[in-house]
Amino acid sequence: QVQVVESGGGLVQTGGSLRLSCAASGSIFGIRIMGWYRQAPEKQRELVAFITSGGSTTVANSVKVRFTISRDNAKNTVYLQMNSLKPEDTAVYSCYADVSYTIYWGQGTQVTVSS
Repeated sequence: QVQVVESGGGLVQTGGSLRLSCAASGSIFGIRIMGWYRQAPEKQRELVAFITSGGSTTVANSVKVRFTISRDNAKNTVYLQMNSLKPEDTAVYSCYADVSYTIYWGQGTQVTVSS
């Protein structure tokens, strides 16, 4: 079994920063990719960013300049550094881990950006 746990969400003012963390544990031999999706109320889920075990990153164009994804393989943890936050970044951010082509999800963490 694999557990994926996010942390770091919260309330921040426009222009502020947050760092989300996501740790995978359990039977995690062979983690290929870890990443983040987000879903705002009444909107479709959106891929934010992901990072491979080799360190290659992909970040959505909508946040590329402001968000950075990184990974600590030794800790099986991925980080999403979010800077210059905007109200439109308000969403539930969910982490996932691709473990040998099986996807495991965290419970999600709320990020709210006040104007």
